[in-house]
Amino acid sequence: MAQQPQEAVAVPANVKSFIPEGYEVLNFTKGDLNRDTHPDAIMVLYKKGEKKTSDVTSHPEKRPLLVLTGQADKSYKLAARSNNAVYCIDCGGAMGDPFTGITIKNGYFSVEHYGGAAGRWTRIITFKYSPADQKWLLHKDGHEYFDATEPDKVQTKVRTVKNFGRVLFENFDIYKDL
Repeated sequence: MAQQPQEAVAVPANVKSFIPEGYEVLNFTKGDLNRDTHPDAIMVLYKKGEKKTSDVTSHPEKRPLLVLTGQADKSYKLAARSNNAVYCIDCGGAMGDPFTGITIKNGYFSVEHYGGAAGRWTRIITFKYSPADQKWLLHKDGHEYFDATEPDKVQTKVRTVKNFGRVLFENFDIYKDL
């Protein structure tokens, strides 16, 4: 499947300082990440030219995910960052870029992916805010697999804290098994 050119994502001026040189914004999503009264945001970045430089096998081009907490003065503070929470551009196989989006709801956020070829898959990784730690912890890692010729025969695998223990967002690595 041919890659579509990435379109620029509009972001507020007060978050542009968080974008390192050589990167662009892939996704910007607002919501309540830490259960306070200030709007928060998640920004997913990609390296300019990643379509040419990423190699899923030997050198996946990492996509930073920034957790930005809203402040009383309407500014944002970088609360957490991970280079290993979003799959690379060519990690989706024949389906192309697997990243489909971020969902934020009441102190939780999920990173969503979809990829494959004849064998399709989804992966949704959810993190939960811990007020005691003032950090986000891995809450759930869900996978679904199905064959494109039999989409009603879905295999689901969901792992939770009972399976993987306490994993900080910053320490989670999508490229490694828990």
